[in-house]
Amino acid sequence: MLPNTKRVSSREIRKVDVVVPTGVLDYPRRMITREQIRAARGLLDWTQVELARAAGLSEVAVKNLERGRTDPRASTLSAIQQAFDRAGLVFLDPGDTRDGGAGVRLKQ
Repeated sequence: MLPNTKRVSSREIRKVDVVVPTGVLDYPRRMITREQIRAARGLLDWTQVELARAAGLSEVAVKNLERGRTDPRASTLSAIQQAFDRAGLVFLDPGDTRDGGAGVRLKQ
Protein backbone atom coordinates (compact mmCIF):
# COMPACT_ATOMS: atom_id res chain seq x y z
CA MET A 1 0.00 0.00 0.00
CA LEU A 2 1.21 3.52 -0.78
CA PRO A 3 2.07 5.92 2.05
CA ASN A 4 -0.78 8.20 3.18
CA THR A 5 -3.46 5.94 1.75
CA LYS A 6 -6.04 3.68 3.28
CA ARG A 7 -8.04 0.84 1.85
CA VAL A 8 -11.75 1.65 1.77
CA SER A 9 -12.85 -1.52 0.01
CA SER A 10 -11.13 -4.25 -1.93
CA ARG A 11 -11.34 -2.09 -5.07
CA GLU A 12 -10.88 1.45 -3.78
CA ILE A 13 -7.91 3.25 -2.26
CA ARG A 14 -8.19 6.88 -1.16
CA LYS A 15 -5.50 9.38 -0.27
CA VAL A 16 -5.74 10.68 3.28
CA ASP A 17 -4.24 13.94 4.55
CA VAL A 18 -1.49 14.24 1.98
CA VAL A 19 0.74 17.28 2.42
CA VAL A 20 2.75 18.12 -0.67
CA PRO A 21 5.50 20.76 -0.51
CA THR A 22 4.97 23.23 -3.33
CA GLY A 23 8.02 25.46 -3.13
CA VAL A 24 5.75 28.43 -2.47
CA LEU A 25 7.32 31.55 -1.01
CA ASP A 26 7.41 31.98 2.74
CA TYR A 27 4.99 34.90 2.57
CA PRO A 28 1.73 35.43 0.70
CA ARG A 29 2.20 37.13 -2.63
CA ARG A 30 -0.56 38.76 -4.61
CA MET A 31 -0.38 38.33 -8.35
CA ILE A 32 0.46 41.46 -10.28
CA THR A 33 -2.04 43.07 -12.67
CA ARG A 34 -1.81 43.91 -16.37
CA GLU A 35 -1.76 47.57 -15.42
CA GLN A 36 1.19 47.06 -13.08
CA ILE A 37 3.05 45.14 -15.80
CA ARG A 38 2.61 47.98 -18.29
CA ALA A 39 3.61 50.55 -15.65
CA ALA A 40 6.68 48.52 -14.71
CA ARG A 41 7.74 48.27 -18.34
CA GLY A 42 7.32 52.03 -18.60
CA LEU A 43 9.50 52.67 -15.54
CA LEU A 44 12.26 50.54 -17.04
CA ASP A 45 11.63 51.72 -20.60
CA TRP A 46 11.33 48.06 -21.65
CA THR A 47 9.52 46.84 -24.74
CA GLN A 48 7.33 43.76 -24.62
CA VAL A 49 10.14 41.88 -26.36
CA GLU A 50 12.62 42.88 -23.64
CA LEU A 51 10.20 41.81 -20.89
CA ALA A 52 9.56 38.49 -22.63
CA ARG A 53 13.31 37.84 -22.86
CA ALA A 54 13.94 38.81 -19.22
CA ALA A 55 11.09 36.59 -18.01
CA GLY A 56 11.84 33.64 -20.32
CA LEU A 57 8.47 33.95 -22.09
CA SER A 58 7.35 34.42 -25.66
CA GLU A 59 6.56 37.89 -26.98
CA VAL A 60 3.07 36.67 -27.88
CA ALA A 61 2.46 35.61 -24.26
CA VAL A 62 3.36 39.09 -22.99
CA LYS A 63 1.27 40.85 -25.66
CA ASN A 64 -1.79 38.69 -25.01
CA LEU A 65 -1.47 39.14 -21.26
CA GLU A 66 -1.25 42.93 -21.50
CA ARG A 67 -4.19 43.09 -23.91
CA GLY A 68 -6.32 40.92 -21.63
CA ARG A 69 -6.79 38.26 -24.29
CA THR A 70 -5.62 35.46 -22.02
CA ASP A 71 -5.98 34.55 -18.39
CA PRO A 72 -2.33 34.04 -17.43
CA ARG A 73 -1.09 31.17 -15.32
CA ALA A 74 0.42 31.92 -11.93
CA SER A 75 3.79 30.69 -13.23
CA THR A 76 3.71 33.28 -16.05
CA LEU A 77 2.94 36.13 -13.66
CA SER A 78 5.60 34.88 -11.27
CA ALA A 79 8.22 34.82 -14.04
CA ILE A 80 7.33 38.39 -15.00
CA GLN A 81 7.39 39.57 -11.40
CA GLN A 82 10.78 37.93 -10.83
CA ALA A 83 12.19 39.60 -13.96
CA PHE A 84 11.03 42.99 -12.69
CA ASP A 85 12.38 42.23 -9.23
CA ARG A 86 15.82 41.46 -10.70
CA ALA A 87 15.61 44.79 -12.56
CA GLY A 88 15.03 46.65 -9.29
CA LEU A 89 11.25 47.15 -9.06
CA VAL A 90 8.89 46.47 -6.17
CA PHE A 91 5.14 45.89 -6.54
CA LEU A 92 2.71 47.39 -4.06
CA ASP A 93 -0.54 45.78 -2.93
CA PRO A 94 -3.69 47.82 -2.31
CA GLY A 95 -3.40 49.37 1.14
CA ASP A 96 0.36 48.91 1.25
CA THR A 97 1.66 51.32 3.88
CA ARG A 98 4.68 52.18 1.77
CA ASP A 99 2.48 54.03 -0.71
CA GLY A 100 -1.17 53.48 0.17
CA GLY A 101 -2.28 51.83 -3.05
CA ALA A 102 -1.63 49.23 -5.70
CA GLY A 103 1.23 50.12 -7.97
CA VAL A 104 4.88 49.68 -8.78
CA ARG A 105 7.95 51.71 -7.97
CA LEU A 106 11.70 51.54 -8.12
CA LYS A 107 13.38 49.98 -5.09
CA GLN A 108 15.14 52.42 -2.81
